[in-house]
Amino acid sequence: MNIKELIRRALEAQKMAYVPYSRFRVGAALLTEDNHIYSGCNIEIASYSPTICAERTAIFKAVSEGHRKIKAIAIVGDSNFTFPCGVCRQVIREFGKDANIIIANSLDDYKVFTLDEILPYSFGPEDLNKNKE
Repeated sequence: MNIKELIRRALEAQKMAYVPYSRFRVGAALLTEDNHIYSGCNIEIASYSPTICAERTAIFKAVSEGHRKIKAIAIVGDSNFTFPCGVCRQVIREFGKDANIIIANSLDDYKVFTLDEILPYSFGPEDLNKNKE
């Protein structure tokens, strides 16, 4: 996996962010199990609740193209080390429980986390089957 390539693609996606209200740009790029890269940016609208984060944009693009397993995702934002929101962490959990999560400020300034580090005790598909046994 080329971490810097994912960060570069996330930085490119960040430039495409549509954020007329918050002015807080976020970009994400993910690597699928079969080595495809998908990127996304955050997109805001005036009524706020339908706004979508960069991470979910990238993940939903990948899933809509038939990719269900994420190996890594890089996230860049306008603050120092922008982490995914709670909803995005849960979506990452669904498609990338074992993914590397790269939080970056630049190509050379980044940290790598596991999902368990940023979403301990997560809820996943296997939890839905516990009461059926």
